[in-house]
Amino acid sequence: MTNTCTKVFLRRRPYVGGKVSLYLDYYPAIRNPHTNKMTRRETLGIVIYAEPANEMQRRFNQEMEEKAEAIRCIRYQSLINEQFGFLDKAKQKMDFLSYFEKKAKSKYDKWICVYLHFKKFCGGSCTFGDVTASLCEDFREYLLYAHNLRHPDKKIPLSNNSAAGYWSTFRCLLKMAYKEKYITENVNDFLEGIKWQEVKKEYLTLDEMKILDATECEVPVLKRASMFGLFTGLRFSDLLQLRWE
Repeated sequence: MTNTCTKVFLRRRPYVGGKVSLYLDYYPAIRNPHTNKMTRRETLGIVIYAEPANEMQRRFNQEMEEKAEAIRCIRYQSLINEQFGFLDKAKQKMDFLSYFEKKAKSKYDKWICVYLHFKKFCGGSCTFGDVTASLCEDFREYLLYAHNLRHPDKKIPLSNNSAAGYWSTFRCLLKMAYKEKYITENVNDFLEGIKWQEVKKEYLTLDEMKILDATECEVPVLKRASMFGLFTGLRFSDLLQLRWE
């Protein structure tokens, strides 16, 4: 299979106030790692004077154009490394922990919990270059013996199923990082899952429901809920004790 080398051009387009905006033009189009959509343009946020009126403006234009050209060269080098399998040292040095935090904040609470556990595990510092199968296996082991972060003083261990869920979320993050080409190896291929344990639930019998319904419960909500059989995970004795708590 022949690799198609993407070219990167520095372009200009008109901007308000007699100025010009600089942007990068990719040909053929590349996939934006943040939106996962194909695109040909990358805005640099660099604006220069369309017709510099004095020496200061000319120097400003020259400095900004040099910066834009440096960015173009970095992007081109990164694309070559990806397309031909070379190690991209710039991405290796990027902050994996910041990437994790950004993804977690765009998801839901469980992602935040996993992020906080990983931050504690790695000591608050981790680059993409650090993300190896060995490191991930160590994090898997950490989750199996970790404590609940919401109650640090009580030293409550994570349940096996919580560890399994957190590990599954972390592997989902690794899949994203690989898909977005922040890591060059699909680390998930070398990792084992954490088996879920079946949780045994006890249900109230019809006779127990009738006894509970006849109980003069001091909490009206509890009595109404009992009539509809909503307490499916509690023992009968537990429910009777709730009226005293």
